Amino acid sequence: MKKFLMAAVGGTLAGALVTTQIAGPLIAQGAKNNDSVYQQLDLFGDVFERIRGQYVEEVEPKDLIEAAINGMLISLDPHSNYLPPADAADMRVQTRGSFGGLGIEITQENGFVKVVSPMDGTPAEAAGMQSGDFITHVDGVSLLGLTVDEAVDMMRGPVGSEIIITVVREGIDEPFDVSIIRDTIKLTAATVRAVGDIAVIRVTTFNDQTYANVTDGLDAVVEEIGGAEKLKGVVLDLRNNPGGLLNQAIAVSDAFLEAGEIVSTRGRNPEDTERVNAKPGDITGGKPMVVLINGGSASASEIVAGALKDHHRAVTVGTKSFGKGSVQTVMPLRGDGAMRLTTARYYTPSGRSIQALGVSPDIVVEQPPRAPVDETQAEDTPQFRSEADLRGRLNNDSLTEDEIKLIEAERAAAEQAAKLRDEDFQLSYAIDLIKGVATIALDTTQ
Repeated sequence: MKKFLMAAVGGTLAGALVTTQIAGPLIAQGAKNNDSVYQQLDLFGDVFERIRGQYVEEVEPKDLIEAAINGMLISLDPHSNYLPPADAADMRVQTRGSFGGLGIEITQENGFVKVVSPMDGTPAEAAGMQSGDFITHVDGVSLLGLTVDEAVDMMRGPVGSEIIITVVREGIDEPFDVSIIRDTIKLTAATVRAVGDIAVIRVTTFNDQTYANVTDGLDAVVEEIGGAEKLKGVVLDLRNNPGGLLNQAIAVSDAFLEAGEIVSTRGRNPEDTERVNAKPGDITGGKPMVVLINGGSASASEIVAGALKDHHRAVTVGTKSFGKGSVQTVMPLRGDGAMRLTTARYYTPSGRSIQALGVSPDIVVEQPPRAPVDETQAEDTPQFRSEADLRGRLNNDSLTEDEIKLIEAERAAAEQAAKLRDEDFQLSYAIDLIKGVATIALDTTQ
């Protein structure tokens, strides 16, 4: 025990000696850094007073300070910014799923305003806005050099009023104008429908309704098709989903995973690393699953796609996702404003960051552009007759009436699938993939 005490004391003395030798320079360096910071703050005060006293027009001190705060934040990355009280209130409303506007998620890229995705069932989608579009002008006024918040302010206006947006789109030589009528945006975070015996879950955003919409909707579809044993598989459609709440992305991922890591977040300090693991229980019972993604799938939707892909729980189909791999924390500030600050990067279960890279689909399937409807061509298409159309034809004596009805139902389903291919090729591909996997699984069990 005495030897142990001596060693401990010796270590303490050595530590004290080292501290004495290096503390002086460190303290001096810290004092020098503080002096530099105070000098810069004094410089800010000088500029602030010069503007107040000598600018050509009188300005509100509050506006100057808010602009300075926002400038400090947006210099960090495209996703950090200051939210004045009105914008902070709007953001809180958006996470609840109802707000006014065009229904379009935007970001900034090299000084230009870029569309992340139009939201389902909104004026922006109805007007034909697409992920990857660049917005150069609003009502003829250039957006070049404006912040995202400033661009959003220009797009706001009374419900029912018209806005003209000038768009630059890849593959089109000249900019073109798009007319959009502003409306109140009411988003249903997720909808679930049955396509035959496959559940298609469409998630448009991750707000506080998302997980409940997914689980309740799936329960309703399972009941509609006649029970869980009739369900062949699930398509989770995350296309043009700009993200949202991290906890909702985790909850949706957990709904389809039995175990394993969902996501990890790593902040500035190593001790800030957090890992979230799935709890037992897959709401589909392990049925085959396909996740649809595209360039408009960002942030929270990439967390879900990355988790299900890395665990081989689902096949990802579509095109590369947006590539936003950072986490923003909204911090309330005095005066009812807020600060959105990037505080961490997130990583998929394999330990890979998708920042600026995106989630690559297992199967790349491009969505072909819709061909214009040519009514004359439809009229000229020959309508072929089959043996069944002939008068006096022989009956099929090898099948029962029930078997014939089954064949006719299968034919109708195939025709419906062909129609879906024209309407949404990527979704049709995902459904066909589920059918193939389900058929193989059925054959191996027989």
